[in-house]
Amino acid sequence: MGDAIDLTGDGGVMKKIVQRSKPDAIAPSESLPLVDVHYEGTLADTGEVFDTTREDNTIFSFEIGTGSVIKAWDVALRTMKVGEVAVITCKPEYAYGSAGSPPDIPPEATLVFEVELVACRPRKGSSVSSASDERARLEELKKQREMAAAAKEEEKKKREEAKAAAAARIQAIFEAKKRKGKGKAK
Repeated sequence: MGDAIDLTGDGGVMKKIVQRSKPDAIAPSESLPLVDVHYEGTLADTGEVFDTTREDNTIFSFEIGTGSVIKAWDVALRTMKVGEVAVITCKPEYAYGSAGSPPDIPPEATLVFEVELVACRPRKGSSVSSASDERARLEELKKQREMAAAAKEEEKKKREEAKAAAAARIQAIFEAKKRKGKGKAK
């Protein structure tokens, strides 16, 4: 959708927006530091998926700024709004560095994550009304994801049907030419 943005100034964390959020969407803040995300992580070198929440449609939750996730996520998620989907490319020094995270992530690996910010929440015990609002928003996003997945599946089915129809037309033309050639006298 857009060009990659260098979030750290050294190319260590690059962000490319895949889907923009609504203009009035909320973002993580001091009062909303807990975030819920969907993501898929791949190794930049091989494209191999090493972790995902998409297969089982789970949510990964964490608090921004506490060091509970890799540096790149703390940097990138601060710039996102609920509903936004972005591709985050993380150099090793903003991911797992020289240690890697065996057995899935080798040392000095550049990682690529497609991340969807699903919700921002207050810490437990903060605002109950905003938590229920976030639950409602989360349900709405879940419905939107399910509808998008169904639309994607329908699109795939249509492409397969179009391929089959094209193959049948080509086969019919080939057969017609073949029959035409047999009837000629020698």
